[in-house]
Amino acid sequence: MHPMPWNALALALGLTVSAGAQAQDHAHHKHLPSTQQAHAATPATPPPAHADHAGHAAHAADTANKPAPPATPAMEHAHMGHATPKADAAGHFDMNHGAMDHGSMNHGSTDHAAMGHGAAGTSAQPLAPIPVVTDADRAAAFPELKLHMEHASEVNSLVMFNRLEGWDADHGSGQAWEAQAWIGTDLNRLWLRSEGERSDGHTESADLEVLYGRSVSAWWDVVGGIRRDFKPGGSQTWAAFGVQGLAPYKFEVQATAYVGESGKTAASIEAEYEVLLTNRLVLQPLVEASLYGKDDPRRGIGSGLSTAEAGLRLRYEFTRRVAPYIGVVHERAFGRTADLRTAGGEATRDTRMVAGVRIWF
Repeated sequence: MHPMPWNALALALGLTVSAGAQAQDHAHHKHLPSTQQAHAATPATPPPAHADHAGHAAHAADTANKPAPPATPAMEHAHMGHATPKADAAGHFDMNHGAMDHGSMNHGSTDHAAMGHGAAGTSAQPLAPIPVVTDADRAAAFPELKLHMEHASEVNSLVMFNRLEGWDADHGSGQAWEAQAWIGTDLNRLWLRSEGERSDGHTESADLEVLYGRSVSAWWDVVGGIRRDFKPGGSQTWAAFGVQGLAPYKFEVQATAYVGESGKTAASIEAEYEVLLTNRLVLQPLVEASLYGKDDPRRGIGSGLSTAEAGLRLRYEFTRRVAPYIGVVHERAFGRTADLRTAGGEATRDTRMVAGVRIWF
């Protein structure tokens, strides 16, 4: 066996020591964290071209020793000015902290209400109640309505010919009227009422009433005064009192009682209704009845129910003040009055077609 040269022996011994050191270094490198592994793999004496890696290692170690900053609410990093970090050839990330816009990050004053996390809280104070509406409030809100709701202080007047008509029948022609007028306020009025009939140029009946009327409700007046009969027979005077107004279902009603000379008494009741067929075409039914307490042969009047008249008139209002009409009227006598008419050669009932005009001003 040839003796081993000293050079070969030294080379073998150096390789063995180097292999053991590398194995130990790999075993130690295996247990380091991933960040430290990257720095451990760096040579102890780096070449001059990579001298700045030592600064990065110091910065990484200093960052690892510092406590982590507190977590902030869900921040929108797109608005923080961070650029996406890029890794260099050695695996290091350049965060470029100097380019970050930390002033716009506003970590301490996050607007949670704008983020939708705020909930509507209940007010500690109770809601103010709605104030009660007073008469002063109504007057201020509706000044014109307030004026219409109050009683008018000025004096008003009205003249109306409810019936001004004529007819032509086999036994002769005739005319009739029914009129009323008033002057005064809403509460107090002076009333004039007149009704009459003519036949073949002779006045068969005519009367005039002068009454004081006082409003007792929104729809009714009480009246009192005198009535003067001119026909039939001689003139006579009656004391009159009654009511007039609008009954339920819009019936216009007049009911008047009379007290005359020698204890005579009488009463009349009239009711009419207006059916609005169109805005201008109006159908008006009317019923009127007369009663007397005693017989009066001079005037052809008997006690009890004396006469009754029913009419149906259809008018067209060209204007509200002037309205021509046509209609049919039926009149009948009852009881003692019918007997007196029969004895005098007069008919006890009559039906006629009428035409006329209704006027008011």
